[in-house]
Amino acid sequence: MSKVFPPIGRRRALQGSAAGVVVLGLLLWWLAPLGDEPPSGTVTFSTGTLSGVYQEYGVRLRAAFRKDMPNLKVRLLTSDGSQENVTRVATGRADFTIAAADAVETYELNNSPNATRLRGVARLYDDYVQLVVPRDSHVTSVAGLRGKRVAIGPPKSGVRLIAERVLRAAGIDPEKDIRPMSDGIDTGPGRLRQGAIDAFFWSGGLPTDGLKQLAGTFAFRFVPIGPGLVAKLHAQGGATRYYRATNMPESAYPTVQNGSAVPTIAVSNVLMTRQDMDPRLTEWVTRAVIKSRDGIGAHVHSAQLVDVRTAIYTDPLMLHEGARRYYRSVKP
Repeated sequence: MSKVFPPIGRRRALQGSAAGVVVLGLLLWWLAPLGDEPPSGTVTFSTGTLSGVYQEYGVRLRAAFRKDMPNLKVRLLTSDGSQENVTRVATGRADFTIAAADAVETYELNNSPNATRLRGVARLYDDYVQLVVPRDSHVTSVAGLRGKRVAIGPPKSGVRLIAERVLRAAGIDPEKDIRPMSDGIDTGPGRLRQGAIDAFFWSGGLPTDGLKQLAGTFAFRFVPIGPGLVAKLHAQGGATRYYRATNMPESAYPTVQNGSAVPTIAVSNVLMTRQDMDPRLTEWVTRAVIKSRDGIGAHVHSAQLVDVRTAIYTDPLMLHEGARRYYRSVKP
């Protein structure tokens, strides 16, 4: 009895279908996170001050992690900001954090403990330096702060690091020529409204909730930080190479800026961890950060700027192996 074969077109279709299944299977294997089960356990994430972008971003990232890794417990720790965050991860008090690139570079240049263990996970968004004064203030430049009560951020914050450098670039000694205060975005707006300080520095994503809330109750404006000061900052050397001259767009705080952009300084933020962090966990974390961009971005505007094409550039940190695996898996 002769065998009955399907028509040649159908047979090729079946072969093509089988091959397609194999290719799809390989593709899914490559794109899937390492292992079948999501990571579990407990990790500590150091965020920032209340009313700041780091804190809100951290809270929403924890929710995103919970969706993808339901058995992973994420403990959030508030902090003064970038400088404290870098120290916490380097010394093992935290496992993941967000920090400005200049703070990371400063930690490394100072040969601080375990600096060589630090690794990057993703470049996130830029911080903008925002120098705030009452609308009727006579201060129109950084140099005009001489003799004033100026909040330059908590001692371990990224704000303090950049504010002191900006003041020196303007010819002001932050210890002698002003009355320095340690307020951050959590207390600075309220003390400005009360008249307890004359100005405060803030460095954060746009817009920052603490300033949005202040705009609804108090008339203030931003003091420009022009390209000339940025050139002087670069002349200081070291970590100042991470500062770039830019404009704070008029859309950041519309009721305050009245359609005008403000010259200022920007510095990139990096999500970071340590070299010894589990690569599988770090790959899952990296994937969740990129995947949650739009959802978080609906509430934290800065998160909208996270992009898989630029996230890989975590300078001054080398990429963690787990993060590298993720970026390789989605490379076009």
